[in-house]
Amino acid sequence: MNKINTPWGKIIPEVSLIPIYYLLFIYCFVYILPYGKFFIGISWFDWLKSEDGPLEWMQFIEYALSSLLAFLIFLRPKKKNINSFIWLLIAFLSFLIAGEEISWGERIFGFSIESITELSIQDETNFHNLPFFHNYVLDPALQIICIFLGWIGWRKWPYLTSLPSRKFSLFFLSVSLYFFYYEISWFSTVAHIRNDQEIFEFLLSTGLFLHCWESFKNLFITEYKR
Repeated sequence: MNKINTPWGKIIPEVSLIPIYYLLFIYCFVYILPYGKFFIGISWFDWLKSEDGPLEWMQFIEYALSSLLAFLIFLRPKKKNINSFIWLLIAFLSFLIAGEEISWGERIFGFSIESITELSIQDETNFHNLPFFHNYVLDPALQIICIFLGWIGWRKWPYLTSLPSRKFSLFFLSVSLYFFYYEISWFSTVAHIRNDQEIFEFLLSTGLFLHCWESFKNLFITEYKR
């Protein structure tokens, strides 16, 4: 990692600081950017994190690309091992999440499954917004996954290259921290914090995509150059 010069000395981070720069940009610039209501009817910040907004579509693209890259990595070695099957799992789960992000194309193609939309909290064809899953499973599962990807995985099984390395820790741990704080605020003595989930969920998709891209680049592009 690059050295960071500060008035107090040099900092040599062992993790990517992109998540910190991203959050600073969002909350120190986009959050106060003026004239959003004049041009689009709402603030730029609310538009960015809105349902079917820019961040949601960018997440879809990143998950779709992660699925493709992970599947190509899975196909590469002739002799499969545990890394191969983890890559296959990442490809499968990324494909599912990409589909869920856009409700399986419901707003694009106008096709929906009525039996699901009637139960969905958002009246859309997706499974993560079914009442039980959304209310009791989704957020705790997301926190566990992010802690695993951001800390447990690389620390306990550093030899598994299919799991994100320490370099990408902040992409996942910042998401877990936000959702923990979001959930615990329901039980606090002050007002529940604002729902900025899309802002943080984008870090999860970006961290996974960068992990897949770096692994793909190291496996295919480096070998091709040789």
